[in-house]
Amino acid sequence: MRVYHGSYTAIESIDLSKCQPNKDFGKGFYVTKLRKQAEIWADIIGGIRDTEGVVTEFIFYERAFTDNKYKVLRFEDYSEAWLDFVILNRNRESTEQKHDYDIIEGPIADDRISRRIDDYLDRKVSKQDFLEELKHNEDNHQICFCTLNWLQMLEKPDTKFSRLITDISEPVIENLMTELDIDEEKAADMFYNSSVFSELSEKSTELYKKSWQEIYENLKIKLKK
Repeated sequence: MRVYHGSYTAIESIDLSKCQPNKDFGKGFYVTKLRKQAEIWADIIGGIRDTEGVVTEFIFYERAFTDNKYKVLRFEDYSEAWLDFVILNRNRESTEQKHDYDIIEGPIADDRISRRIDDYLDRKVSKQDFLEELKHNEDNHQICFCTLNWLQMLEKPDTKFSRLITDISEPVIENLMTELDIDEEKAADMFYNSSVFSELSEKSTELYKKSWQEIYENLKIKLKK
């Protein structure tokens, strides 16, 4: 999976000690599979720092989600469990990490949701009503890497290999746009977030040795499932 980190500078190396505590999923390095979301955040943080924002791209090996070496927590959508977990981590009475997970995936508590969390904590809105509101929030996504255990599962693309993957990806995305009558952003998200792209991104699978047409047919089969 291609993931992105928006900041005021390019990320050359990841240093967890520089990460801020009391975020949605605690202290950790955050990325998203949605490039547009990373671009928006890069613009925001760049503006705060009076500089141009930068999006750094990484390859995340999704087998980490099912590898027993990692303690993983995943929220498919907004839920009561998600809300309770975010409130736990955002509690500023202590900067200590509130959990021992390696990797956490789920939706974001943006500024609007953060304000409603405050309303919920102040008992201005019930949990049931708040969770109902969340169902109508725009799609978003984040993954938080909280410990050093996961480092081998996240890496910057090899330039030569990345160009090869791009050469395969472009016609695949173009054909998705044509056949499904969707725009480039939606087609790219569909492909980059697919299991086919995850396999393509790992050299060991040697999927990159096949033609883009074969990969595209494989993708269509997976999407139908």
